[in-house]
Amino acid sequence: MVPTLIKKEALWYAAYTNSRAEKKVLAELKKQGIEAYLPLQRKLKQWSDRRKWVEEPLLRCYIFVKIDMRDYYRVLNTRGVVRYITFEGKAVPIPEKQIDVLRQVVATEADVEVTADRFDPGDRVRVVSGPLLGLEGEMVDYRGSRRVMVRFDQLGQHLLVSINAGFIEAAGHE
Repeated sequence: MVPTLIKKEALWYAAYTNSRAEKKVLAELKKQGIEAYLPLQRKLKQWSDRRKWVEEPLLRCYIFVKIDMRDYYRVLNTRGVVRYITFEGKAVPIPEKQIDVLRQVVATEADVEVTADRFDPGDRVRVVSGPLLGLEGEMVDYRGSRRVMVRFDQLGQHLLVSINAGFIEAAGHE
């Protein structure tokens, strides 16, 4: 497959990795001088004899790379990288704004749940208060609590973030 990266500027792409290889792939890409981002989330893990805080990938088996044409195959040839996320056989660029939103969500240390489940489209909402101020998404009812859903359509993934209902308003409202 010939890459279809037309622009010479560096763009963000999502790459699929081997299971549990995300951190190793990140280290290898950085060693090669490739800009990469792996959103990590702190979780408290329980073992039979202890509890410990660990950092786990927010999106399992995904890593984000900001590349131009020159680095397309270098990423693919990196141990642990399986393929790019594609649509109709072409690597799908991810808007910088979506990467920024992902970084913002991870930085808040909010209770984030990732799901590949599909939801019926709900009302578009904007966060008007709190640490996620300015974030827009779809409102869904999920497990009895109200959450904002931020769509990353290129990945087929959704982030569900718990948020106080008083912190949101309709997105078209000024």
